[in-house]
Amino acid sequence: MFILDTMLKRLIKKGALTVIDPEGHVHTYGSGQGFSSTIRIVDKATAWKLLTNPELEVGEAFMDGRLVIEKGDVYDMLAVFMQNIGWSTSIGPLSNIASTARKISRRIAQYNPAGKSKNNVAHHYDLKDELFDLFLDADRQYSCAYFPSLDITLEEAQAYKKRHIAAKLLLKPGVKVLDIGSGWGGMGLYISDVTKADVTGITLSEEQHRVSNARAQAAGIADRVRFELIDYRALDRKFDRIVSVGMFEHVGVNHYDAYFRKIAALLNEDGVGLVHAIGRSDGPGATNPWIQKYIFPGGYSPALSEVLPAIERAGLVVTDIEILRIHYAETLKHWRERFNHHRDQIRSFYDERFCRMWDMYLAASEATFRWGGHMVFQIQVAKSVNAVPLTRDYIGEAERRLPLDLQPVPAPNREAAE
Repeated sequence: MFILDTMLKRLIKKGALTVIDPEGHVHTYGSGQGFSSTIRIVDKATAWKLLTNPELEVGEAFMDGRLVIEKGDVYDMLAVFMQNIGWSTSIGPLSNIASTARKISRRIAQYNPAGKSKNNVAHHYDLKDELFDLFLDADRQYSCAYFPSLDITLEEAQAYKKRHIAAKLLLKPGVKVLDIGSGWGGMGLYISDVTKADVTGITLSEEQHRVSNARAQAAGIADRVRFELIDYRALDRKFDRIVSVGMFEHVGVNHYDAYFRKIAALLNEDGVGLVHAIGRSDGPGATNPWIQKYIFPGGYSPALSEVLPAIERAGLVVTDIEILRIHYAETLKHWRERFNHHRDQIRSFYDERFCRMWDMYLAASEATFRWGGHMVFQIQVAKSVNAVPLTRDYIGEAERRLPLDLQPVPAPNREAAE
């Protein structure tokens, strides 16, 4: 504990952290102002792992019950650490070695050919329907919402998100739209419903594919919106508009050139595309090893400096970039609160370890967006410099014209479909 104690004394200046070590000794750190947390480390092996590889061990020890939160919750603990660490990954010399090794080997971790991509998607998105119903909105929007103000509901914020994206696509009846990574179909259904556009959504998740098409049938618009189980790299058609929401994080840095070249190949000469994804403001890095192992294998949130060169090499024109900063932190706060409200129910069809894992995932993600330099970018691209109007006024005009989708077609669960 001596080395860990020394490191925490140096690190924790804001907030208050109390640590009960394996021998029962109490150690206190920080100013005492702001977030506070008391944790207990069960054994000496855990203390050593927390020192040498904290980015992986904090999550694993919490899941396994080797790191016990005695006061506050997992978010309070992470808030204390994240407020002190900020954008830095420099926690200590031993953990820095592990962090450097991850950056060097990140292209191996992010190698995502089609078969591996499908398995990675299934790992997360093919979990039980009931899980997603209990913490997402009724439309199952599993990406950053859009908060014009913080006093609105999650349902309203997700409806604003869909409208905001649709407004940037310059939609009109009959245009052919491709939705890459279409989720449970909410974005495609909204676009087709309010603009009468012809929408093709693609996903690698068998569950999302099933649910999306069932929703299109229930909405009575399956004649102009359909969902296919296919990798974007296998498509060979032309579209007027391309949208991708929350999928680019699964592409992998090795495949950025191929991704944007494919968008360029699929987009008509006067077409417009929009990519909405998580990014990082602190420059290129590597995915947190705990998130990589347990939540999103193969995933990575890139810096704009990694994305824009690939767009340029593909021959596409960047016509607009918007950065959403605290929007995802607020989204995750809603999800975390809903998840924990239904925790007993979720535990009944998974187990307590799963609940701890997801509590850690949602809390850590929220803290990262508040203090760790993560954000969401929306990049609009085109093949022609004249594809969009001269000013951004058209976005606000379209938002005033397009209705909000506050009563989406519900996603049927598996049992109902069968």
